[in-house]
Amino acid sequence: MYLRKLLFFLLFASLTLSGHLAEAQRKRNTKEYRRKSPKINHVKPDTAVVVKQETLQDKDKPNRAEFSPVRKLSIVSEDTSSLHLGEQSIVEMSEQIQMDDSAWVKIAAYYAIWDTQNLNPYRKDGRQLKDTVNLRLFDKQHPYKMPLVKTPVTSDFGFRGYRWHYGTDLDLDTGDSVKTAFDGVIRVSKWDGGGYGNYLVVRHVNGLETLYGHLSKPIAKVGQYVKAGELIGWGGSTGRSSGPHLHYEVRYAGNPIDPEELYDFPEYLLKGENFTITSALFSYYNKTKKKSSSQASRARRVVYHKVRSGEVLGSIARKYGVSVSQITRLNNISTRTTLKIGRSLRIK
Repeated sequence: MYLRKLLFFLLFASLTLSGHLAEAQRKRNTKEYRRKSPKINHVKPDTAVVVKQETLQDKDKPNRAEFSPVRKLSIVSEDTSSLHLGEQSIVEMSEQIQMDDSAWVKIAAYYAIWDTQNLNPYRKDGRQLKDTVNLRLFDKQHPYKMPLVKTPVTSDFGFRGYRWHYGTDLDLDTGDSVKTAFDGVIRVSKWDGGGYGNYLVVRHVNGLETLYGHLSKPIAKVGQYVKAGELIGWGGSTGRSSGPHLHYEVRYAGNPIDPEELYDFPEYLLKGENFTITSALFSYYNKTKKKSSSQASRARRVVYHKVRSGEVLGSIARKYGVSVSQITRLNNISTRTTLKIGRSLRIK
């Protein structure tokens, strides 16, 4: 009887051990083929550091996910000790994105500062560029597309009235398709009531960023990877706009470049595959300061809004990106004042 119980116990233990070994082997096999999540290194401000890049291991495609060796990152004053979509972060992502069947975009080769709230987080004066930067704008793997089906220019880059116009305005009808110019990532999607209205900023793999302003509705989301020619929004007349059009900007390290340096809009084409950036491209900054200072004493912008049915102070304030208290102060009214349809309210 005792011997029978002993044999039964040994048999049960053997089966249990075999089960544990099989489960452990299954977990090891699963882990071996599991895709690594992106590694993000957070960098403290006001220091000079070198962040190592790692290879993203993809067992199914072992030869595609490779990074360049160590590269330096420039540091800004914001606290970047934690990553959050609403804050600026300096990151090194050890991951690649496969844009098609054969090409991998080296994200770490292009992206250091990731900021989803500010149009220009880089704090670099283009006039201080000491080197010539040669950009490859497009190639067979990463083509280019025009942002609209037609590109008639209604306003050029340059000084306009009492302020500098940092883009080119292209005519459209509300609801027209707006497409991204190059392959890239949506970095900013915001509302600017006193300026761009609904706008998107796309960071491209060629080192440029483009801005699409006055959209009636943006479609692409922050962090989304988009191909050249992909629909990102519908054209409109939101923000400070006298009529439906696309405000189109091209920027390098936050510094606006005259889009007509790159584009021949009447001919509906990009002027070349390559583009050279030097400090001379940004010499217009000097003109901006001179003209702005000369106009400062005799020009200002006053914005008025005509009240429509169903509108209240809160909805009007949100539309223009201002506070309710500012509207009440400028119009000498209280928050309890009944707004009559057709009344003109000063906003700014």
